[in-house]
Amino acid sequence: MERVVASDDPMIAVDRLRAELDADVVVAETDDEDAVRDAAAGAAALVVDVNTPVTAAVLDALDDLQIVARAGVGIDNIDVSAAADNGVTVTNVPEYCTDEVATHTVTLLLDCVRTLTAYDRDVRDGGWGWERTRPVHRVRDRTLGLVSFGPIARRVRDQLRGFDIDVIAYDPYVDAEEMAEADVEKVTLGTLYERADYVSLHAPLTESTAEMIDADALAAMRDHAVLVNTGRGGLVDERALRAALDDGTIAAAGLDVLGEEPPTAAHPLVGLDNCIVTPHAAWYSEEARDDLNAAVAANVEAALAGETPPNRIDPETDWL
Repeated sequence: MERVVASDDPMIAVDRLRAELDADVVVAETDDEDAVRDAAAGAAALVVDVNTPVTAAVLDALDDLQIVARAGVGIDNIDVSAAADNGVTVTNVPEYCTDEVATHTVTLLLDCVRTLTAYDRDVRDGGWGWERTRPVHRVRDRTLGLVSFGPIARRVRDQLRGFDIDVIAYDPYVDAEEMAEADVEKVTLGTLYERADYVSLHAPLTESTAEMIDADALAAMRDHAVLVNTGRGGLVDERALRAALDDGTIAAAGLDVLGEEPPTAAHPLVGLDNCIVTPHAAWYSEEARDDLNAAVAANVEAALAGETPPNRIDPETDWL
């Protein structure tokens, strides 16, 4: 019987994998390279969360491995090229939580714009005044800038249609005509920073996108701008963002992802009045978790049967 190792993460429904796979499914801590190598020695499949480092060194050491199945969308923690060199298939689950992440994005945005969390904190502390937060501006006629125009960004655009806002987007892999069909204007990244009142990040984390939101990008934004990140924490230079929030370079930020998760008590963005942080929960609904684990099981089952998994990542994909 083949051995399948799954990361110790509650989003991975191990009981379901055991029920659906003709394999010995075990759970292991996989938070560092040594732990992954030790846990996956002799395994045919590795089911991983976002914090599992599947590096070239790890892959080189796992001779029996056939598949790395990412339980989620992002694959920045997996060296896809090294996997291909070792004959290992990499899969993800690309659209199981599109609605959930889009809804979470819109929720963070509206909370930041309307200062709901700040109002709640003030009331809890005994306050009761509409003027006790930063200035609140009307949403209508504002401009939303989407960084990347994949399925989640498109759903965000759909969910915000009733708010009478303009939408612009930057994505080098989507042409202007396709965006125009969704009533979205394609712009350069610099133009997006300059024009957008709200900037929402949906790009994958790659060498070219790492810390793309740096001090220069933040300085180019409007002083009332709201930044929302439900993509990857590594897209943002967090110390630069802290400085921008402190000095009023931008007004607020809503973050579901951080560079290091969970954050330490000293994290520069946790606890600020003008920064909302949620615990990488945008993906979550009970329905999304069910869909995720069904897809993970299908990917692993196909690979172990010698078939091409439904959600195989092409190592030649342009954005990797």
